[in-house]
Amino acid sequence: MAKTEKPKFPTEIVPLPSKGKYYPEGNPLASGEVEVKYMTAREEDILTSQNLIKQGKVIDVLLESLVQGDINMDDMLIGDKNAVMIAARVLGYGKKYTFELEDPATGEKEEHTLDLTTLEHKETDFDGEDYTFTLPHSKRIVGWKFATQGDENIIAEELKALRKITKKSGIEQEVTTRLKRVITSIDGDESVGAINNFVNNEFLSRDSREFRDYLMSVTPDVDLNIIIDFASGEEVDTTVPMTVEFFWPKTRK
Repeated sequence: MAKTEKPKFPTEIVPLPSKGKYYPEGNPLASGEVEVKYMTAREEDILTSQNLIKQGKVIDVLLESLVQGDINMDDMLIGDKNAVMIAARVLGYGKKYTFELEDPATGEKEEHTLDLTTLEHKETDFDGEDYTFTLPHSKRIVGWKFATQGDENIIAEELKALRKITKKSGIEQEVTTRLKRVITSIDGDESVGAINNFVNNEFLSRDSREFRDYLMSVTPDVDLNIIIDFASGEEVDTTVPMTVEFFWPKTRK
């Protein structure tokens, strides 16, 4: 009996903002690029799955379907995932992304269109050797790592588990939850207890802000900063708004 050939779909090679520098040797992502196939009706089924939408997993499942090869999406850095997501949108529905923003001068909503292919990768000068940061005020030494999709999944689960506490206290815990996932040591102590105690009780707010700004500056990603010119003459620096129109454009049939 003849072997059934696996269907071949047209694909594109997508370069990653990290250039593959921060993945261990042997990980396919260390090549600095991934192969992404064009969307088909199967991916339309994923995008319209109400169950996946409710679970907040629709984009992750979509990208798992589109990225080719033996790649574990949980290993992928968030900035690299952003690049793949934008490439998937371009391959699926074209490079033009239309969204609405409020003109700060008039308060009126105004429609704008962005060419997604004009978005470039951030330039960073991190050499990938020293994953420590000395806090400018307390002088504590924080070990850290780049967040991956796997980390994001854990963060989402932890925040979901904390909702009952959040409802009672009214205090969101997203900042501290995220910090606990990216901090790997405090003054050389890698124990979970030491890290949790530091984040909960000892992390000065001004040090926390400096640390988060530093992480943002060295994290490989797509540069989502854009300048919007409104009809009123107002010019605003903002980031690309990821609205429902990103993967569900109004023109989609």
